[in-house]
Amino acid sequence: MAEATSTGKGVRSRPTSPHLQVWRWHVTMAASILTRATGVALYGGAVIAAVWFAALMVGPDAYGPVMVVLGSWLGKLVMFGLTFSVFYHLAAGLRHLVWDAGAGFNPHTANMSAVGAIAFALVAAVVVWALAIQTGAVR
Repeated sequence: MAEATSTGKGVRSRPTSPHLQVWRWHVTMAASILTRATGVALYGGAVIAAVWFAALMVGPDAYGPVMVVLGSWLGKLVMFGLTFSVFYHLAAGLRHLVWDAGAGFNPHTANMSAVGAIAFALVAAVVVWALAIQTGAVR
């Protein structure tokens, strides 16, 4: 995977950086990307929470429209995504805590912990939303 380049003193072979097309996707790569994506999503969630709280402080004229947006199908989808993000980021943080202790670096263990973190987040988010719907907190 070397590319020949001319430097004036002759042709020299330089290694090229691997591109995403060269890499085979695996679960630990997806988990790493998902950790960063959920971290960014949680920043967005903090903004949503700040807007909700500000609207709550201003009064019913501001709070009503915010709740209409959050109660729409798109708002609920975003809130479900934020619920998933909280649980995934929690699981990924625990996974990294184990790594900081010097354990879990075996490829099989790393793959299983990545799958476990994703599965935990998905199941936990579904359970929370099912309970919210069942108790009437979400309509």
